[in-house]
Amino acid sequence: MSFPPAAAVQASPGLRQDLKTRHLTMMGLGSAIGAGLFLGTGVGIQAAGPAVVLAYLVAGFITVCVMQMLAEMVAARPSSGTFSTYAEQAFGRWAGFAVGWLYWFMMVMIMAVEITGASGIIAGWFGLSPWIPALAAIVVFTVINFAAVRNYGEFEFWFALIKVAVIIGFLVLGTLLWLGLLPASGFVGLSNVSEVGFIPNGWGGVATALLAVAFAFGGIEMVTIAAAESEHPETAVHSAIRSILWRIGIFYVGSVVLIALLLPYEQIGGAADASGSPFTAVLHLANIPGAVGVMEAVIVVALLSACNTQIYGTSRFLHNLAERGDAPGFFRATDSRGVPLRGVVVSVIFGFIAVALQYWNPPGLLAFLLNAVGGCLVVIWLVVSFSFLRLHPHLVRGGELTHVRMWAPQYLPWVTIGLIVALVALMATTESGRDQILAVTVVVGVITALGVIFTRRAAGHTAASDTTTFNTVSERKA
Repeated sequence: MSFPPAAAVQASPGLRQDLKTRHLTMMGLGSAIGAGLFLGTGVGIQAAGPAVVLAYLVAGFITVCVMQMLAEMVAARPSSGTFSTYAEQAFGRWAGFAVGWLYWFMMVMIMAVEITGASGIIAGWFGLSPWIPALAAIVVFTVINFAAVRNYGEFEFWFALIKVAVIIGFLVLGTLLWLGLLPASGFVGLSNVSEVGFIPNGWGGVATALLAVAFAFGGIEMVTIAAAESEHPETAVHSAIRSILWRIGIFYVGSVVLIALLLPYEQIGGAADASGSPFTAVLHLANIPGAVGVMEAVIVVALLSACNTQIYGTSRFLHNLAERGDAPGFFRATDSRGVPLRGVVVSVIFGFIAVALQYWNPPGLLAFLLNAVGGCLVVIWLVVSFSFLRLHPHLVRGGELTHVRMWAPQYLPWVTIGLIVALVALMATTESGRDQILAVTVVVGVITALGVIFTRRAAGHTAASDTTTFNTVSERKA
């Protein structure tokens, strides 16, 4: 069964270009700064020691290159379908279908993880069943996403700003602690680092840390989805991406450096909740009362902000898939303010189903789906890189390039691909990494097969319609 092409659906006002650059910047930051920073930072430090900074630099280099390639394509051909649209332009409709639905699946699952984590903490505060705050949050975010895009962008700007302010406050506090300028501390210097050395576990530890931090920058790509609704896509996306990258670099690397400097190596590790977070341990050093409660509140805000952004992204992606005929035309419609309400509703419904799936937790299924999510970002990175290599010459010949361009386009994309392949090889050396590779291979294989079948049927349906029309016209002439 094929979906109706975009032209067959009644015209709608379409998305509005009302977002400002500051909205895009905070949406990207809001999506990228989640519980992974506050709970997962210790995993990388434990694996590599202070040398975890090198792992962040490698992961950051990959992200910078991928985002710059994407920025060039978005500036030249703005689309809320972003890398899905460019995959279709580069390799055919089947590729756009597969990448679009893969990313939609990834965002829905991430949304469920975030809302489940936040509702669990909130439920603990008030002695409620976790589904109550989960449902309340979903309802609130649905209402927020029903708002005109400018109003949504304004809300998310201030929501994400809370996280940014907390991280800046942590960096200032940590620096004062390290310098011994607070009453509760003396000058720490490099004493904790000198005890274990810069690379306590060798280069193997750095490689292990790279696996832990590689996906830390995931979520920045959300800014390219929102760029189609910005006032000036060409300039806005470039400015927003550049701003996001250096800010996240400072936030992540700065936090990691301060934690490694302030805490003894043996005290740093992964955290299942706020009480075990290295951020909480630093707050304890400063004798801040209720440090665990403070971190729980920060983590809740981080999760809810990221969840809100995921709802926005899934609705826009679904709208774009419908416009290209890769989803039912029902989801192409927008209201008078340019909001794809139907896309918001169906994305929220599937997100809540995924939340229910986490509470139900059928044996093996949830772990499989979450493992697939862990590897989806690697697939997206590769798709962006290969799409760029295919489309860049066309953009040059067509005179479509703007001032936003990829550096060394003949070489850096291949370097990026090489690093991503090396990362996959590293993943294959661990059991959890192999589980991720297997799960994402199955999911990508199934979605790609559906894409090939769907696009072939759609092409056959179009050809049959054209033949019928031709015969009808011929009979009338006769």
